[in-house]
Amino acid sequence: MGRYRRGGHTVYELHCHFVFTTKHSEPVLRGDVGVRLRELVREVCRARDIRVLKGRVKPEHVHLFASLPPHLAPAEAMRAIKRKSARKLLREFPRLKKQLRGEDPWSRGYFVSTRGDVTDEVVAQYVMNQDLTSDDEDFEVSE
Repeated sequence: MGRYRRGGHTVYELHCHFVFTTKHSEPVLRGDVGVRLRELVREVCRARDIRVLKGRVKPEHVHLFASLPPHLAPAEAMRAIKRKSARKLLREFPRLKKQLRGEDPWSRGYFVSTRGDVTDEVVAQYVMNQDLTSDDEDFEVSE
């Protein structure tokens, strides 16, 4: 169980793959801006007990594969990362305001996917095989 994380009353493994893009897909995350963004993402993650498993800053988007604690929703994690990094990047790199037409550096949306060790079919089969008799095939009630 070395790969699992532990909380007060939990043992968990919640891995998420995030992708978020710059506003208008502007390629502004190069050089010192990209390096600083990486530092900011790590800083936010440390503060929220998010473990960065892998990441890549590309000129117009970021991939982040991370382990989240169970009390933190992926939306909250992304909101914190984007909010803090936007504020600091715009303050520390004034040229970004011109490149981004004075806007927030991030597009509104993002992509997130959870990663599990088993397929949906395996989970569904496990759930359905808890009791083998039922009239309703999709959502069983055990007695």
